[in-house]
Amino acid sequence: MASYTHSLSDRLAMEVATLLGAGRLPKAPGTWGTLATMPLCWWLQQRDMMAHVIVFTFVLVIGTWAAGVACRIYARQDPPQVVVDEAAGYLLTMWAAPVGWPWLVVGFGLFRLFDIWKPWPVHWLDQALPSPWGVMADDLAAGLYAGLGVMVLARMILP
Repeated sequence: MASYTHSLSDRLAMEVATLLGAGRLPKAPGTWGTLATMPLCWWLQQRDMMAHVIVFTFVLVIGTWAAGVACRIYARQDPPQVVVDEAAGYLLTMWAAPVGWPWLVVGFGLFRLFDIWKPWPVHWLDQALPSPWGVMADDLAAGLYAGLGVMVLARMILP
């Protein structure tokens, strides 16, 4: 993929889809994409819920567009370099999580577990929906599972 052959819009989409290149790092691009999202989640923990809603919606809408462009450019249904879906899924995981780095780490671990394991319907969404919908939907489902896991753990641990 030579960047000079693509439009400015395509290049912008590729930067969004790969989270400024995090998805191009060697080994485990999904983990890198989730790690790249942790500072944003920490920042959102310091804000009100509306900030989280706005950022999540922005990432979901722009990320779906960018994932679609990246799938076309890479000529793959779900290229490993596309990690904006991890950002959306992890943002969903952390939506109602308690504030603090320990919870960011717990959410990270649970999100990666469900994203890699892909229990039903995560795997089904990944396989059944066309790009870019399947790219985004499976990570949102994994994020929902992980978010519920964080809430259950918080309920058990916190007073």
